[in-house]
Amino acid sequence: MAVSEAQKKASVKYLEKLDEIRIRMPKGKKELIKAHADAQGESVNGFINRAVDETMERDEAKE
Repeated sequence: MAVSEAQKKASVKYLEKLDEIRIRMPKGKKELIKAHADAQGESVNGFINRAVDETMERDEAKE
């Protein structure tokens, strides 16, 4: 299915609001993270964002 010009513009506009981070990890860990996220009913992206947010909150509470 072809993507319309309107959809392309909408995608570009949406992606302009986001930062992107590339991470590397040992082979096999990606699958473990995916399985855990699935078990929690989350996407990998959602799980990683939640893990980062919760860790930052916990670290700030220590300070």
